[in-house]
Amino acid sequence: MAILLFRTLLVYVLIIIAMRLMGKKQLGELQPSELVSTILISNLASISIESPELPLLGSVLPVFVIVAAEILVSALCVRSRRTARLVSGSPRVLVRDGVIDQATLFDLRFTVDDLLEALRGKDVFELSDVALAIVETNGSISIMKKFEQDTPVNQALGLKPPAAKLPSLPLIVDGGLNAVNLRFYGIEPAWVDEQCRAAGLSRQEVLLFLCNDARETQIIAKEQRPSAPRKNRF
Repeated sequence: MAILLFRTLLVYVLIIIAMRLMGKKQLGELQPSELVSTILISNLASISIESPELPLLGSVLPVFVIVAAEILVSALCVRSRRTARLVSGSPRVLVRDGVIDQATLFDLRFTVDDLLEALRGKDVFELSDVALAIVETNGSISIMKKFEQDTPVNQALGLKPPAAKLPSLPLIVDGGLNAVNLRFYGIEPAWVDEQCRAAGLSRQEVLLFLCNDARETQIIAKEQRPSAPRKNRF
């Protein structure tokens, strides 16, 4: 049992390292080569956990061979558009000015139901509202609405822009400073402590400290947890 637990934890750590090596794209929409790599890695990992009689190196080594192959393919796709088209294909226009390109629909083996479901996923319920629908290489569909049906932007409504151009980021979480966000906004810890003191709090008493690029802040103090009731002893 101890050996099985050790192998499971070791494989878990190694797979996390492998996914990190392949990059953040593995966590979002996958290209064909990335999907294949992810499936193979998961299968190899399960074999090494379920078959303790097999040597661990026999399943770990293929994992990192697949990782190396994926990194190599990704590098080739970056350097060569021809390789990228060969591996991932090219975007295809599926709807233009409300009209379905039925030849492309057939080539991509999309049904009309698939198309309508994808449109509803983009909050488009009328085919006639679509100016352009493009099937991306990862299988997702990008939609551009017709001008008359598109959502108006703030500029069109004449709204005055806020002072902050970037969102609020946490500078303190549960009493601890976030050094990455401090560097991002060029803020010193002393300034954060000063804001906390102005709110009548110490850094350790802050649950969440939010700040944007205009230095507009929001400070949420920790709630005092009620002490557990004492049991009477007879």
